[in-house]
Amino acid sequence: MKQISSVLLLAGSLLFFWQTALAQSTVGAPLRDTNRVTDLTLDSLNKARTARPPAGSSRKENHPVLFLIGNSTMRTGTLGNGNSGQWGWGYFLHTYFDQTRISVENQALGGTSSRTFYTRLWPEVRKGIRPGDWVIIELGHNDNGPYDSGRARASIPGIGTDSLPVVIKETGVKETVYSYGEYLRRYISDIKERGAHPMLMGLTPRNAWTDPDSTLIQRYDSTFNLWQRQVAEAEKVPFIDLTDLTARKYERFGKEKVKEMFYRDRIHTSVYGARINAASAAEGIRACPGLALAGYLKPIAQDTLTGRTRKGDHPVLFTIGDSTVKNADTDTPGAMWGWGSLLGRWLDSDQITVENYARGGRSARTFLDEGLWDKVYHALRPGDYVLIQFGHNDAGAIDSGKERADLPGVSDSSRVFRMKSSGEYRVVYTFGWYLRKFVRDVREKGAIPILLSYTPRNSWKEGVMQLRRSTHVRWAQEVAQETGTCFIDLNRLAGDCFGQLGEEAAKAYYVGATHFTKLGAELNARCVAEGLRNSSCGLSRWVRKAPSF
Repeated sequence: MKQISSVLLLAGSLLFFWQTALAQSTVGAPLRDTNRVTDLTLDSLNKARTARPPAGSSRKENHPVLFLIGNSTMRTGTLGNGNSGQWGWGYFLHTYFDQTRISVENQALGGTSSRTFYTRLWPEVRKGIRPGDWVIIELGHNDNGPYDSGRARASIPGIGTDSLPVVIKETGVKETVYSYGEYLRRYISDIKERGAHPMLMGLTPRNAWTDPDSTLIQRYDSTFNLWQRQVAEAEKVPFIDLTDLTARKYERFGKEKVKEMFYRDRIHTSVYGARINAASAAEGIRACPGLALAGYLKPIAQDTLTGRTRKGDHPVLFTIGDSTVKNADTDTPGAMWGWGSLLGRWLDSDQITVENYARGGRSARTFLDEGLWDKVYHALRPGDYVLIQFGHNDAGAIDSGKERADLPGVSDSSRVFRMKSSGEYRVVYTFGWYLRKFVRDVREKGAIPILLSYTPRNSWKEGVMQLRRSTHVRWAQEVAQETGTCFIDLNRLAGDCFGQLGEEAAKAYYVGATHFTKLGAELNARCVAEGLRNSSCGLSRWVRKAPSF
């Protein structure tokens, strides 16, 4: 009997290998891996299972759960916490939903394809799905490479019903491979069986353009997006073209700004790119006809304050910076002032208005990271102006204390830091990088950026004011020269004025070493006005009179 069993076993193995060889000769080749990114997250499944939430564990009472099924573009790294400097958009999607009525649960895992997620992770996720839940499926980035070796994660291209029995060369494991469309159909069928609602979502776009001179982002219109559309139509489920939603934004941003959306490679997003994709996903859900999930989105917040002083079609002059630009700015005794609140008196208010959005204690980095810049950015219109002055708070500790400094210099260098106060990871760039980003953002909106060196500190040596021009002043000037941006050397202009006053008289203009009384802020504002009057930025025609000192 043992001999018969052995013969049968051998015959079965030979039959399987013969079927495998025959199938491989009739099934088309897998897609080539054009991403050229090695994502090893899938290799740590045990760790991944402890890092990802148990399926359905975010459910609140009997409210529905929105499950996110995807790869590293949705959840980067095993932990998904940005410790690599890369972020997936699934980390930010919950901010768009009313979390008292629905929870968003990111079950994605980097390195997975439609095939490997279905075989290795989907069974556990499926168990947590209840009637009335929602499931977004965004897979395809990794559906390439060999069928039966290496990472062995490719699906058969297309939406056909072909299948391919394979033996993984490294492990000897037998598996049947299906088409990309067939895996999607299986997800959809499983979700519907659980009484939930499946949705297909297009792949996030890469930082890849149709050709070197093109202004158009590559899409997946002949592969994954096409196949998703076809399956969605046949199965009567929603399809949201996340590729097109974000690609159109990238094309408006331009190539230089799109580089900010990615970190270390051309497929994995930085925090900025992940937020863009999350916003696009929410927009797609909101715009999808008859999609009940849209009812769980928060109302679109309307900012009616930023830009509120605009008079007809006349421009607004926005100021951003730190406490030397905006402070308490009240006439109470001992109050400190910023020059941005006094600049308007030197301009023709019938032609241009001033809105001061600087914030005390902020560096260029924290002004951006805290979302303060977003309000100004979204309010900008063609012809507006933005005065940009940072530097006082851009030195010191990065990941401890006030945690606000950026890297020194003007290069494109960056590092990932873990902040001691929160344990969260942040990518920190150079001072010059942040200034260039502000400049690019302003120009993207058709507005005009103006860089300023920071105000001089009340520091003297042998009766001479010390202007400290070797770091942030020099870096601001270098960025202005590099980007062709108007530059006002406020440090020099105001420093010369204080130098003429002398050390003793200057005490009436300062509060401590850095901040200003109203008298000092007024002097700085007049210096800014003088700089504008003598610049080529176009504001000189609206400076009401030549400031006198």
